[in-house]
Amino acid sequence: MIIYDALWETMKKKNISQYYLIRYCKISAGQIGRLKKNSFVSTHTIDMLCEILDCNVEDVMKYISN
Repeated sequence: MIIYDALWETMKKKNISQYYLIRYCKISAGQIGRLKKNSFVSTHTIDMLCEILDCNVEDVMKYISN
């Protein structure tokens, strides 16, 4: 299972809000909702988040075995 708890921590450290991602970075509200629910998001979205936040994949998501 992939979880996105690290994303929210990274955003907080970098002082970037969900509003900023939606309004200025063109991340859809639907994508944010899926991230909050730890649902499927595309690798394109992960790539965009890493570029926006200037971070590594590990700073956005984590794998936990079932």
